[in-house]
Amino acid sequence: MKKIILTIAIVLGGLGVFAQPTPPTGSTGHTGAGQNGPIGGGAPIDGGLSILLAMGAIYAATKVYQIKIKKAEA
Repeated sequence: MKKIILTIAIVLGGLGVFAQPTPPTGSTGHTGAGQNGPIGGGAPIDGGLSILLAMGAIYAATKVYQIKIKKAEA
């Protein structure tokens, strides 16, 4: 019974660790994007995401080709 109570206390006590502070309410915030801008700025993700998807497709195609060659040899 003590183990269960201790486990519940640890789980419930640890929930506060995941809380994040509220963003600043100043006119410029952290990024200078203004009060209505996103926190962290407007970082573009399109270029990196496209490259990541292309590299994943190339990797998958290479693995499929290698498996096809192994089956042909056997």
